[in-house]
Amino acid sequence: MEQNESSELIHQKLMEGSKKNKTSPIVDAFFIGFLVGIIIYSIAVNSWGFLSLIPLFLIYRLLKKSKKNE
Repeated sequence: MEQNESSELIHQKLMEGSKKNKTSPIVDAFFIGFLVGIIIYSIAVNSWGFLSLIPLFLIYRLLKKSKKNE
């Protein structure tokens, strides 16, 4: 009986901790928009290259992270 109560208590504490660690979707949306702006600027300046691929990779990582948190 005590083991069930302690496991429930641990589960509740883990759920509270996970809620605190989630990032705001607004912050993620801001960073994605900022990175898209960098890509658009690099296309406008005609400097499409390796440095334009880095924001694409970061956008992919942010989208993957947000789906993982759901």
